[in-house]
Amino acid sequence: MDRKVKEAFSASKVRNDARRIQVDLEAQGDRHDVKTINHSMRRQDLVPKAARKFKVTTNSNHTLPVAPNLLNQDFEAAAPNQKWAGDITYLMTSEGWLYLAVMIDLHPRAVVGWSMGTRMTADLVCEALKMALWRRSFPEQTIIHSDRGRQYCSGVYRDLISRYKLRQSMAVKATAGTIPAWRASFIH
Repeated sequence: MDRKVKEAFSASKVRNDARRIQVDLEAQGDRHDVKTINHSMRRQDLVPKAARKFKVTTNSNHTLPVAPNLLNQDFEAAAPNQKWAGDITYLMTSEGWLYLAVMIDLHPRAVVGWSMGTRMTADLVCEALKMALWRRSFPEQTIIHSDRGRQYCSGVYRDLISRYKLRQSMAVKATAGTIPAWRASFIH
């Protein structure tokens, strides 16, 4: 019994709970009570992972101004503070979703600024940029690259870029579910 439960659990990529494993085993002609399967899972310390739901973090359907693509897929920098890339991701916590805005210097491939919040707002990305500016002694003419999301097109974000003499760049419109090219370059 334990072996069959463990095999079904592994086949589910460690995501299924006792009820789903019961369904899988029944499909194979093996009928067991859900409590028996649950006890087997506890005995073997089989704890299912929570499935992570996909959440869209970019809304580029807006009428806000869009900056030109100054990077044009060139995510290499010869020195620090030439090119920074910003993005927003999300994290599931015990208290709900948190959004994380990061600013990465493309030369050392290091996070230079970040901000977390419960909502994806312009303030979230502004705080990440402010931290990066402060930590890097307020460089000028740095290219600040991002997607075309509302937060990065907002007036407060554009004003911040202008005030500190930075150059805003935005990616071409991506299709849903694609990884930004600068982020994909970290993977290779």
